[in-house]
Amino acid sequence: MATPAGEVKGETPLPTTEVENNATEPNQETISDEQYRGMHDVLNYVYDYRSPEGHDPSKLFHKRVNKRYVPDYYEVIKEPQAMSNIKQKLSAKNYPTFEDFVRDWALICHNAQVYNRPESGAYQDALTVKALVEAQLKKMIDAGLITSDRAVFPYLGEIPHADDVLPDEGAEEAESSESESEEEGEKKRARGRPRKSEKEEGEPGADMDARKKRGRPPRVDTPTEARIKNILKAMRRPKNAAGEYKILPFDRLPDKITMPGYYMEVQNPMAVDIIKRKFKRKKYTSVEQFMQDVDLMFENAKRFNEDDSQIYKDAVDLQKEARRLVTEEMSKPDSEFAMEDGRIPLPNGISHNGDIYKVGDWVHIQNANDLTKPIVTQIYRTWKDVSGNQYVNVCWYYRPEQTVHRFDKHFYENEVVKTGQYRDHSIEEVINRCFVMFITRWHKGRPRGYPNNKEIYVCESRYNEEKLTFNKIKTWASCLPDEVRDKDYEMELYAEPKKMKKLPSPIAYLLKDDLKETDELPKPEWGADNAPPKIGAVHRRPRDARDSPPPLPTPSPPPQPVPPPPQPTRQMSTTISQPLQQFRNQASGFSTSTPARQTPNTSTPQPLQSLQVPSQNISHASASPVPQSTSSRPIAPVWSLNDAANASIPPDIRHQFRCDNAGRVLFFTAPPVEFAEQESTMGAPGEGPLLGHSIEYTASKIRRKAELEERKKRRAEAQVERTEKRQKIQEEQITEFSDKVQVLLQEAVKALETQLKRAPETS
Repeated sequence: MATPAGEVKGETPLPTTEVENNATEPNQETISDEQYRGMHDVLNYVYDYRSPEGHDPSKLFHKRVNKRYVPDYYEVIKEPQAMSNIKQKLSAKNYPTFEDFVRDWALICHNAQVYNRPESGAYQDALTVKALVEAQLKKMIDAGLITSDRAVFPYLGEIPHADDVLPDEGAEEAESSESESEEEGEKKRARGRPRKSEKEEGEPGADMDARKKRGRPPRVDTPTEARIKNILKAMRRPKNAAGEYKILPFDRLPDKITMPGYYMEVQNPMAVDIIKRKFKRKKYTSVEQFMQDVDLMFENAKRFNEDDSQIYKDAVDLQKEARRLVTEEMSKPDSEFAMEDGRIPLPNGISHNGDIYKVGDWVHIQNANDLTKPIVTQIYRTWKDVSGNQYVNVCWYYRPEQTVHRFDKHFYENEVVKTGQYRDHSIEEVINRCFVMFITRWHKGRPRGYPNNKEIYVCESRYNEEKLTFNKIKTWASCLPDEVRDKDYEMELYAEPKKMKKLPSPIAYLLKDDLKETDELPKPEWGADNAPPKIGAVHRRPRDARDSPPPLPTPSPPPQPVPPPPQPTRQMSTTISQPLQQFRNQASGFSTSTPARQTPNTSTPQPLQSLQVPSQNISHASASPVPQSTSSRPIAPVWSLNDAANASIPPDIRHQFRCDNAGRVLFFTAPPVEFAEQESTMGAPGEGPLLGHSIEYTASKIRRKAELEERKKRRAEAQVERTEKRQKIQEEQITEFSDKVQVLLQEAVKALETQLKRAPETS
């Protein structure tokens, strides 16, 4: 809040940076390496500086203003400058004198003050950058690197007087650098000058372009809002004896780093930018409520500053002026504040079909182009004209089929995109309510108490109708009217989050076979004037870097593993897969012997000794079931080939498998088993064969079980370790927090003691 150092006036308002050739050589040695290091430190300090709120005041000045977004900037500013140019000159050691370095900083700040209004953020950021540079230059002076006369900002001309007009809503300055993306889908301007339209009204195509141009909801001020606006405008006019606007020191709060004592003295800080923000968001319901903040701002200034200081005197004068303006505005009748176009605000909403529609409500509006697809909108304004006709101003949300996009783009079910279309509709065009949820909440639940028969849409992106691009929304609150940005709705959560599924474009069928990536972007088909496009369009142009690729197709389930058939496969009969009962019915021609137990721990499988082959001849391509045992204990069927088919298997292959006593390969329909003689508990001989797994199979199961137990044990140990580590971190955080609390308590006690000591002196 300190007043910037005075500027030294020269003879030329805009001196040139060009140096004659014969003067260049002697000046090359005027800047030492140590001075260059100091100049680098100045630049880096400005780059790295952040306000306590995290704001970067140098962000707008990193690169030159983009002429594409602000075409009239270079008509006003004849000598643009940016921090990137300073960085380039320092890297190349291309500064002839130290004064040229200071002048480049002065140009950055001067240009911002010339082009922007005093109340704009860019103007205020320029003052902050100037103060930062001057503070760093003073350090160089104190270090003996330069003299004080070389660190003075040169005079670059008068800063023009700006008309006392409060900036339009939403006309905040935007980053003008080419490299920065569009969060709002467009580059907003706070330059105080209207942008020139590409096509004047009445030219061919002007009406069609007007359909797609982004806009803002119209201003519909209540008498209270109009009075507050007039007071704010009038408070900016008074100047002090030095010719400076008295309101400037009150525009923003002091820096917490440079002036920590202010926040110890002032418990409820207030500034003009906070008041404007509250006014913009409809926080003031009366002029009296507005004046409470104005009085608080000036009382804080008088409390902190000395009685003979300029800020104290300005606070006294402005506070008297504000109260005089309130008396003047309140004496005017409400009818005097009617809008020029005859709009009369309806802040309490509009009654229609037994329902009250207010700002922030989501509604369906009749679509003249397609009655089956009403327009998804959100209400921004409610008003009536002089005849009593009631209207809503709404923001349109397009359906996927109303946009222009790449043919393979996918959309969520019930997805809509926010547009820049703010249109007036008669209240009679409102059909019913709907609701739009942000992508981060849509799958979790639905608004509490919202009827099940009402539509709920999901929104993830903005749609830029000029560039035909989609930009993902970072902050949902930025898409809502100011009146409801701070409000939230309760949700009924689903038992399980809804599965987020994307569907192909509903108009992908419009893609023509002859389209190429180099073709121009297609245009949507428009219909009625006050309605979205009849239908959008698709193209093959390269995918935008900000667009997500189409989802991968759902993979088909992996094929089930098929057990390898015996060799040769062409000789196996399909009867192998028949039901067990059929196998038993077909086994009447086989003898009823069962496999004998195999000797364990042998290097190669030994043939089962007691398995008998069929007594009848079987065809070459048939497979023979091995007969079941006559015992009452069930045994899984075992199969073998006939002699001819078995002989076709090479001996070295055949001997690797279990065989019967005739050397035929056995095929099992269940895991390999062994048979052991069952012994009775009384020591008597067993009554029959006992079914059991082979030793190899049993050993494999034991190993598998041991591995699973080991994995389970390791997971349990890892979980315990993670839990202990988490508890340790929590304990450290609690200890650290307690220490901070103790420090703050000590500081608070000291501050209180200081105030108590001062109390007798002031009294």
